[in-house]
Amino acid sequence: MKENVLDVLMYLFETYVDTDDEPEADQNELRDELSRAGFSDPEIDRALDWLDGLTDHQQSLVFHAQTAHGSRVYNEVEQERLDTDCRGYISYLEQIGILSPQQREILIDRLLALESADIDVEQIKWVVLMVLFSQPGQELAYARMEDLVFEESTGSLH
Repeated sequence: MKENVLDVLMYLFETYVDTDDEPEADQNELRDELSRAGFSDPEIDRALDWLDGLTDHQQSLVFHAQTAHGSRVYNEVEQERLDTDCRGYISYLEQIGILSPQQREILIDRLLALESADIDVEQIKWVVLMVLFSQPGQELAYARMEDLVFEESTGSLH
């Protein structure tokens, strides 16, 4: 089976997002479950590291009043990995209030950590859901993003 880190993360996300149980299974349990689902050990390790990075970076971002509403300038590596469509979609999510500047930075960090050569808007949508789901008090933003994801995937026009 050829999978990548995002496949493993999406499997975990879809498995745990609708459960009433706390998704605090230990890493050994998660590792066993993912192995049974057919994922390889290297991909499982990378996905679990990615999840650790998601929680590690949330406390480290500090914004001051004058930078919280500034424009984001992408560096060369970010521009290389996130094309114009990706950067535009991230900006759009921030403009409509789904992402805060801090969440935008977590999103960019986690997108680059995917180690995928080709990052696209569909991947961004799923990582945004994961970022919002991981943060307390983001239920409204999560619901709005979920509506966007499923509305756009059905191709409905207003």
